[in-house]
Amino acid sequence: MIRGILFDLDGTLVDSLPGIASALNLALQDHGLSTFTHEEITEFIGNGAQVLAEKALGDRKDELGPQLLKGFQTHYDEEWKTGTTIYPGIIELLDQCREAKLPIGVLSNKPHPFTQAIIHKLFGTSIFDPVEGHQDEFPKKPDPTTAHRIIATWRLTPEEVAYVGDSTVDLATAQNGNMVPAIVSWGYGTPENWPLLESTTALSDFLDLP
Repeated sequence: MIRGILFDLDGTLVDSLPGIASALNLALQDHGLSTFTHEEITEFIGNGAQVLAEKALGDRKDELGPQLLKGFQTHYDEEWKTGTTIYPGIIELLDQCREAKLPIGVLSNKPHPFTQAIIHKLFGTSIFDPVEGHQDEFPKKPDPTTAHRIIATWRLTPEEVAYVGDSTVDLATAQNGNMVPAIVSWGYGTPENWPLLESTTALSDFLDLP
């Protein structure tokens, strides 16, 4: 039985691509570099801001990686505010989780301050507990360390928790942590490339989760 739910953020709860793409392209322009389409940038999302910057730079990541990352974060501090929206139906889904008295939390590879700022602005402070983005002292997904820290505070076992996300990183996080994977099709992942999808709960609509 599922007794708790952890959610990914980007591509699962919110469409953050417009803000990410705008901030990344502004940072690239600051260095006189070519920009990318939104579709191309979806391929960079899922492993955190540093990997985002490295993928955008390609062979120049060692030369410009830290500078581009800093520029992206500076621009994203403004761009996420107008470039992030909640997916349709998510509020209703979260209401159902709360009515079922399930603890629900957020675990993202997005830097922790941005993760918390987005959740608090769009959802308030009373729905998710806890809200965890990437912090340098803990490994990123698909390592399940932070997921297990959260689950321990809920006094549950990993097998009692579903991890809901949109990417192969999220699928691997659930599998590495012995959680129940639930992969959504409305985010940035590409379903035809999901490994082991046959044995994974795939959600094409928010109403599929209950």
